[in-house]
Formats: sequence, structure tokens, C-alpha cells
Amino acid sequence: MTTAPGPAPKRDPIGLVAGFLTVGGWTMASRVLGFARDILMAAFLGAGPVAQAFVVAFTLPNLFRRFFAEGAFNTAFVPMFARRLEEGTDAKGFAEEAFAALAALLVLLTLVATLAMPWLVLGLASGFAGDQRFELATSLARIAFGYILFISLAALLSGVLNATGRFAAAAAAPALLNLILIAALILAEALAADDALQGLTHGRFLVVGVLIAGGAQLALVWRAAAHAGYPLRLRRPRWTPGLSRLAAVALPAALAGGVVQINLVVGRQVASHFDGAVAWLYLADRLYQLPLGVVGVAVGIVLLPALTRRLQAADAPGARDAINRAAEISLALTLPAAVALMVVPGPLVAALFGRGAFGPSDVAETALAVAIYGAGLPAFVLQKVVQPVYFAREDTKTPFRLALWVMLVNAALAIGLAPVIGYLASALATTAAAWVYLALLWRGARRIGPETRIDPQLARRLPRLALAALTMGAAVAALAWALAAPLAVAYWRYAALLLLVGGGIAAYAAACLALRALTPREIMAALRRRG
Repeated sequence: MTTAPGPAPKRDPIGLVAGFLTVGGWTMASRVLGFARDILMAAFLGAGPVAQAFVVAFTLPNLFRRFFAEGAFNTAFVPMFARRLEEGTDAKGFAEEAFAALAALLVLLTLVATLAMPWLVLGLASGFAGDQRFELATSLARIAFGYILFISLAALLSGVLNATGRFAAAAAAPALLNLILIAALILAEALAADDALQGLTHGRFLVVGVLIAGGAQLALVWRAAAHAGYPLRLRRPRWTPGLSRLAAVALPAALAGGVVQINLVVGRQVASHFDGAVAWLYLADRLYQLPLGVVGVAVGIVLLPALTRRLQAADAPGARDAINRAAEISLALTLPAAVALMVVPGPLVAALFGRGAFGPSDVAETALAVAIYGAGLPAFVLQKVVQPVYFAREDTKTPFRLALWVMLVNAALAIGLAPVIGYLASALATTAAAWVYLALLWRGARRIGPETRIDPQLARRLPRLALAALTMGAAVAALAWALAAPLAVAYWRYAALLLLVGGGIAAYAAACLALRALTPREIMAALRRRG
């Protein structure tokens, strides 16, 4: 029997910039904790076999999570749930149906993956075959893969919260993962004196910590959803018209997500054939993921439900303003980060990770990858602005078709350039594919309607933001040269790094004010705007 619609919980309008700051602030806190975790991993494990095995073991559940939950399921679920909120229909019943269906699918997936784990590891890192990394990665991945059940259900609950304009709990949940993994590393270090293989105890504690963290994240967002008026209960899975529509929309998104994950697999495969490269690329990825997570992911999370509501209300001018302001704030924060990653990757990597088992050669190789990823950062972030234009209309087929072309570009560059430039082919292919995908998405979005066009404010502001970022880049390069000595000293490196980052922020803010790229009055007006 279908649950009778009840009164929808009170829903506040979504403030785009205020919501972005909430998500971005919590994401920043989580990423800082993530850096603390990675600093400990680099110091304790270096780029050795256990470090590489753990990276692959942890990548597998996250790969499938992005495919099933954040990539496909939530892409389809959030607009449909938000539409039910607007119409006052049974949004809670639909969420419970989706929750039950996703849980059943994930339990089945976990059982199959546990049995097939050796083949999954080879599919992600065939370069591990025949050495100790393969057995290590397989055993660690069998434990870590259960994380997908907890985190994917947490992602659905996060979608419920985001659609109702409540972003804090969902954005805070990743911080729990990093706190628990930091505790696991510290505890392992205290108990690992007699390890036969460096870091083996650390790897085992880490994968158990991943499972515990998944349960904690799910509990946090379930409680927050209950307080918001959506205490979802686990039903017996059953097929309904709502789920039929959800599956029809989610399937192309899943295929598109699969293409994106194939790009990741190709990169990992290339890296696995170069000793240490899996760990180098992982840490480089973590560094550029800081601005990507704080800016791009935050804007995408907030923009999708806000844009869905504006389109549902036939508010084309409001939709256009939302898209342009999202692009504006994204570029304002991304361009300086991209320039910094390209100009001073060496000092950043050395200060953060250059200690213990992570030596100077590891720092140098990681820094090269950071610079390449930095060149692609604006494209990665702007994808998060353009994709909701499709998803808000429940169009997941077009991004899938475009992603197929991007997959070919990525594979051709990663595999074709590997004999020439080694593991850096993976990073270069990722960056090039990001720009190609953005160009294809933007070209298609312009044909959808007038709300996707660049408005005069963004057209006027973009060159000023770019010039301000380049000005900051020159200042940061000079400051890094001046701080070279303290950056190389263990006791002073963090103070010097704070001076480097603070000086870059100050230089960028001064350049923005001088060029009138972004004024304090405009920032305050954006914070007050709601819709």
C-alpha cells in the first residue's frame, strides 16, 4: 500500500552563497584533517608496498560509491526529491523507497565484490601482479569494501538534507572519517614496533578504521535527517512507479559515472607499473582535491536543488543568475588555487609530506603531478557548475554521451604517453580530459535555454579575476624564494607555509580590490541573497 502523503516539513529557501559557505567551510575542515591523515601516512608508510596497497584498497569502495551513490543515484534522486518537496507530495515515502532499494543493491554488491576481490584489484592495479602488493591490497580491500554500504546510504540521506536546504551535517560527516583514521594511525604507530613489513599494522588499523568511520557517518546524517522531519525507516524493497522513474534517470548517470571511473582506473593502471607512482599520484590528487572539494563540490551540492526549484517555478532569470553566480564564486576561489599549485608545488609538497619515509625524490615526483593537476583545476570545478544544468532537468543521457568521448581522450593520452613521460601521463591525461569534458558540457548547455548564457557581470569580472590570480602567482613565487630556507627546516616549515599561504591570500585580495574584480559590498549582497 502506498504511503499517504502527509504535510511536508517546513522548508526554507536555499541561499546559494550562504549554503556554499556552509558546505565549503565544513569541507575545508575535513580536508585539513585529511591532510593531517596523509601527513601521518606519508611519514609512517612513505611510498612503500603497504601505502600503495592501502590506496588501492580504499579506492575500490570509493570508486563504486561514486558510481552508485554520489554519481548516479543522488544525481537522479535529488531533483526528483526536490520536485516532490515543491509539489507537496509524499517526499518522505519516496526517500524511504529509494533508501530500501539502494540498501538491497549495496548488500548484493558487497557480497559479490568480496568474492571477486583479486580480480577487482588486478582490474585497478595490474602492475601489482606477482609481488607482495597484490596480496596486501586484496586482503585490505576485502575489509575496506564494506565501507560502500555505510557511505552510500549516508550519501542518500545527505541528498535529503541538501534538498531541504540543510547542508551542515552532510558536509561535516567526512570529518569523522579523517578523525577516526588519524586515531587509527596513531594507535598503530604505538603498536607496530615488530612489524615484519613496514606499515603492515598501520594498513590493518586503517581499513578497520574505514569501516568504523562509515558507520559513524551514516549515524550522523540519519540523526540529522530525522531532526529535519525525515526519519527514514528501512522498508522491505519493492518496485514502485517512483523507483521506475528513478532507475530510468539513474541508469544513464550510472553509465556516465562508470565512464568517469574508467578514467580513474586507467590512471591507476598506468601508475601501478611505476614503483611508488600510486602513492605519488594519490598525494598529488589529495592536494588539488582541497580546493576542488571546498569550491567545486560545495557549489555543485548547493546549486542542484536550488536550480531544480527555480526551473520548477519557471524562473528562467533566477536560474541564469544562479548559474552565473555559482561560476563567479567558483572562479574567484579556484583561479588563485590553480595558479599556486602550478607555481609553487615543490614547497607545498615538501612542507606537507616531506618527512620520515617520504624522501626528497618522493617530494619531487609528487610535485610534478601536483603542477599538472593544478592546470586542470578550473575545469574540474566548472564541471560542477555546468552539470546541474542537465541534472536539474533529469537529463542524464547527454552527460553520458559526452563522457564517452572524454574516456577515449583520457585513455589515448594516458596509455600513449606512458612510454614517453612515465607515470605523469596519468596526471596529464586527467587534466586534458577535464578541459575536453568541460568544453563539451558547456557547448551542450548553451543550446538548452537562455538561463545557461554568460551574463554581463560574469563576462566583465572573469578577465579581472584571471589577472588578479596571475598577480598573486608572481607574489607567491617571490615569497617562496624568500622562504626557501625556513621551508626546508622541520621546526619552521609550518610557520613558513602559513606565511606563504597567507601572503598569497593577501596578494590576491589586494589585486581583486585594485582591479575591482570583487568588492566587499558585492560579497555581502551575495550572502544575503536567497531563493
